[in-house]
Amino acid sequence: MANVKLSAEKLPFLRTMNPRLISYNVEMTEVTGGTFWKAYTDAQIDGTQQVPPPDMSKGVAGMHQWYDPIDTTNPRLIKLAKALDSCWVRVSGTWATRTYYDFDGTGMPEGYFNHLRKEQWINLLNFVKAVGGKLMISVANCDGLHSHDEPWNPSQAKLIFDLSREQGCPIEAVEFVNEPNMLKATGFPKDYTAADFRRDQDIFHKWVRENYPECTIVGPSDTDPNAMSVDAWGNPHPWVQNTGGMDTAGIAAVMAYCSTADLMDGCSEKLDVFSYHYYNGVSERMAAMMPSAFTPAEGAMSEAYLGAAAHTARCFTSYRDRYCPGGEMWVTESGDAGAGGHTWASTYLEVPRTLNEIGGFATVTNGVIFHNTLASSDYGWLKHGTFVPRPSYFAVLLWKQLMGNDVYDSGIPVQEGAHVYAHSRADGIDGTAYLIINNSWSEETTVHLPKSAKVYALTNKDGNMRSRTMLLNGKELVLGENDALPVMEGVETEGTVTVAPGGCTFIVV
Repeated sequence: MANVKLSAEKLPFLRTMNPRLISYNVEMTEVTGGTFWKAYTDAQIDGTQQVPPPDMSKGVAGMHQWYDPIDTTNPRLIKLAKALDSCWVRVSGTWATRTYYDFDGTGMPEGYFNHLRKEQWINLLNFVKAVGGKLMISVANCDGLHSHDEPWNPSQAKLIFDLSREQGCPIEAVEFVNEPNMLKATGFPKDYTAADFRRDQDIFHKWVRENYPECTIVGPSDTDPNAMSVDAWGNPHPWVQNTGGMDTAGIAAVMAYCSTADLMDGCSEKLDVFSYHYYNGVSERMAAMMPSAFTPAEGAMSEAYLGAAAHTARCFTSYRDRYCPGGEMWVTESGDAGAGGHTWASTYLEVPRTLNEIGGFATVTNGVIFHNTLASSDYGWLKHGTFVPRPSYFAVLLWKQLMGNDVYDSGIPVQEGAHVYAHSRADGIDGTAYLIINNSWSEETTVHLPKSAKVYALTNKDGNMRSRTMLLNGKELVLGENDALPVMEGVETEGTVTVAPGGCTFIVV
């Protein structure tokens, strides 16, 4: 059993975070309609049925199914997204690289894959405005636009930039393309190389600065596996030496990729923000293809699994310092597992990882984390189609209500049963908002309070870590009549607090 004593003294200040630290993705394929990750069955989510290996003859497409366009005018979706407040909304994904902006209704030419209509984009822009968001996108860069030996041109990008500005929702941040390091899997023109990318990224960034100078340039939006084990100069990180790190051999075997250095060295246009993508490995859908990158449910609260996000942030800071010195670092795609999320992504078991990632990242650097996704696939905060909130949605909503932007050193080392994060209070009152994550499967954690405090204890329902419903101080967090959000109140407590196995408890002092 872990014992934690919270301090009554002023804690050492680390940094002030971007107020939009917690943000999210809306995949371009959600806006247009198209293929995305196959939904798990109820039995697979419960952990009572195995996920069958994909049909390898179809490649990644064998793991996809068709989805109609998301309804961005849905009142429930707007209400729940608005409740999150102060978010970036990133519309991107692999599908965006091959999306044609058919704003005049003439149809989609060859060389593209997804078809974006004017009404769909205007509805998306109205959604961003309605929820108080700021818009970020990536643009098309595929055979339909140009061949690999021809420079990228702005004929398509100009359409979406101009329409967005005309509709009163300008594109305020942009990445050139999504995950460019996977040269053969991300939709680029045939035979595209890292040198072609460097040429085109410079052209794009210069074009944006000349025509839309208010837009923040973000990049390179990559998933460099090398960053998990070495820094920007090839030096091994102590975390890898001490724990064995995360084996990325499976990634290299399945997808040809280039490094961050391949994408950035020699570029003349500088970044305003450095970005990368991060997942805790791959989901059950892709486990057969990349077994070394898969973690089973039994490891979902292990130190190696929970620690991977902050480790990755520490690794990528050296890349940030090299390519964007002094800039923020944005994780422009993040979640529990690539390929749509684990079977437990929609359950309570995902909550400890979600909150631990946010807390750990804030101790490393300033920036933004874009969760993938708001409302699609199993890792979505909201269920696709119905927009019913999942446990992770309420977890980040409570974080936003309680945890302020100033980050402190809690002074409590990470240990099983006690991952402790400390921030200022979101209400602006002097004091500290703590988060204690008990990542033990069986042991309680005792927290000694310095004085009277309000306690917000998140737990699973009926002792089931895969429960679809989460409890706050013993009460179910579900929508009420007319989609009313539950009131999330703390319990005034003195003395000690017990954090249940797998529990996540906020304490406001």
